[in-house]
Amino acid sequence: MKRLFWVGVGVAIGVSATRKVNQVTQRATPAGIGTSLGEGLRELGAGLGAFGAEVRAGMNEREQELYSLVEDTTEIPVRPQPIVDPTPSGRHARASRRGPAGR
Repeated sequence: MKRLFWVGVGVAIGVSATRKVNQVTQRATPAGIGTSLGEGLRELGAGLGAFGAEVRAGMNEREQELYSLVEDTTEIPVRPQPIVDPTPSGRHARASRRGPAGR
């Protein structure tokens, strides 16, 4: 019974070692390196996007604090009004006109 146990342990260690070696060799191939690089770049892009969102949120928060401070100090409303596009559907009038041939 002891021998069967140790044979089983040896097989399990052998299978585990073989899988690890195969994983390492897969990562060392050009395709494996490209996959790792791609995943790293995706993570970097996601991190930069999240950082940018945090910076924009902080900027907006600070801008509101500054507007409130100026309004409280001077008692003059200074918050900017939203910009409304005077052209229909947001396009320039010139871009919506067609030439004499009616293209």
